[in-house]
Amino acid sequence: MSKEKKVFQGTGRRKTSIARVRMVSGTGKITVNGRDVHEYFPYETLVMDLTQPLDATNTRDMYDIIVDVKGGGFQGQAGATRLGITRCLLAIDATTPVDAEGSYRKILKSEGFITRDARKKERKKPGLKKARRAPQFSKR
Repeated sequence: MSKEKKVFQGTGRRKTSIARVRMVSGTGKITVNGRDVHEYFPYETLVMDLTQPLDATNTRDMYDIIVDVKGGGFQGQAGATRLGITRCLLAIDATTPVDAEGSYRKILKSEGFITRDARKKERKKPGLKKARRAPQFSKR
């Protein structure tokens, strides 16, 4: 009998992007929308950004990560993926007490990865060119 691998799931959101992240024990391969992470994201800094929770908890080569992300641009998608990975790690470490020294929650909280970045583009107001940009004033 083959031992079934446990799948951990987490959802991350940032700006208008939504990432559905699944983590399975493996070798550290990250797949985004069916493509390799380095192929999908055009900048190495975005890849570094989304792997920060893995580096903080020393779990980079322990899990294979499958990401389905949609909406927004690369920056928002990377941020959403990072939050999704963080939530997966919290699900993995759910049995460890929160105040334990090596608990993922304590590590991730101190690094600021658990907090969802709620900043979004402000809506355009009537009579203005953008959200706050008014038309140029002409005295005469």
